[in-house]
Amino acid sequence: MLSRRRFIRRASAPVAASFAAPFFNPSSIGDFFEMVAEDSRAPDTVARDESFWHEIQQAFTVDRSLVNLNNGGVSPAPAIVQQAMKAHLDYMNQAPVYTMWRILQPQAEGVRQRLAREFGSSAEEIAITRNASEGLQICQNGIDFEPGDEVLTTTQDYGRMINTFKQRERRDGIVLKQFPLPIPAEDPDEIVRLFEENITPKTKAILMCHIINITGQILPVKGVVQMARKRGIPVIVDGAHSFAHFEFKHEDLDCDYFATSLHKWLLAPIGTGMLYVRKNKIKDLWPMQAGNASQDEDIRKFEEIGTHPEANQIAISEALTFHQGIGAARKEARLRYLRDYWATRLLENDRIYLNTSLKPDFSCCIGNVGIEGIDTSAVGNYMWNEHRIIITPIKHPEFEGARVTANVYTTIEELERFCDAMEYLADNGLPSKYITEG
Repeated sequence: MLSRRRFIRRASAPVAASFAAPFFNPSSIGDFFEMVAEDSRAPDTVARDESFWHEIQQAFTVDRSLVNLNNGGVSPAPAIVQQAMKAHLDYMNQAPVYTMWRILQPQAEGVRQRLAREFGSSAEEIAITRNASEGLQICQNGIDFEPGDEVLTTTQDYGRMINTFKQRERRDGIVLKQFPLPIPAEDPDEIVRLFEENITPKTKAILMCHIINITGQILPVKGVVQMARKRGIPVIVDGAHSFAHFEFKHEDLDCDYFATSLHKWLLAPIGTGMLYVRKNKIKDLWPMQAGNASQDEDIRKFEEIGTHPEANQIAISEALTFHQGIGAARKEARLRYLRDYWATRLLENDRIYLNTSLKPDFSCCIGNVGIEGIDTSAVGNYMWNEHRIIITPIKHPEFEGARVTANVYTTIEELERFCDAMEYLADNGLPSKYITEG
């Protein structure tokens, strides 16, 4: 219930705000977060409180005529983040050589500091990038290798990162070595052992996911990092899907290199990312675009990409405030609850299977689901054409299934629509127009 003071403030909010964002009232979400700060309930309890999450849902300007269950690719940002970025863009355009370079660019240092606090590191170890791929490629291309050196990763790592090492195979004569993981994997010691077993005297680097994008599998990063460190092997951690998805700090990983996208689970502007490099590793890691020699030990050398808009970067702060307003523990509990909501219901049907563990230590909001005997790509086409539901068909050499990723703005009704459609297919099969011969 709103206090009298909060009610008056909401009622007297400037009318102009409604024109700027007809679906969103900044005063309303401010009042809501005041109440959130006073909410002492356990995260699992809050995760099931639909009235709580209804307020969060109203902070987004998404199209409710469709059901977007591909937030793992890129997620919409709350209206307050969009408004901040637009305001910075307008200001920047007044006189960019002054407003962008002299005013906004220095403000990015505050964003750097806030990201470092959230990750649990020094600000001098955080670079602001455009996405996880850029951060990871800085590491993959920035480490010196000799012909014949091996780099190790799994067959389930992200395709762009695998292609980056394949290019170094062609360019530099290194060797990319890959191995499969169990689906799902529920034994951390087994995962560490598999990495260890595939190390050879020629192994010079390891690339691993914190959470695998196609299945939602969370991997034991710290165990692999510490095992590899004893052998002098650096580990590059692909955290594209982990930061602001579930709770952790850098100390929980203990890695030297970590990159993530901020336009996924942090809900920051599209085209924002973060790279962590341990302070004593910065000097020996080459940036993708050259900086001055004086920057050799400066994390900012990884941001030397030429002229770029600062508005996206500054608006990251609004996304951080939104994330912290919800609370990382509450958010994680809700995301896992949404995944479990559709997954447990669908598993009641004998023809439906999961490629994702439902145990909290091994997954969160990302799930991969399939229907026995039905092509996953056809399921994706059916979902969109018949129900305007967006899922991500995955056809991997080792498995197939649809990746389903909700987010904090997803409603229970939207998940029920998805479940209804999946159960129809499991019980009745695909309509004939979706069945191809051959």
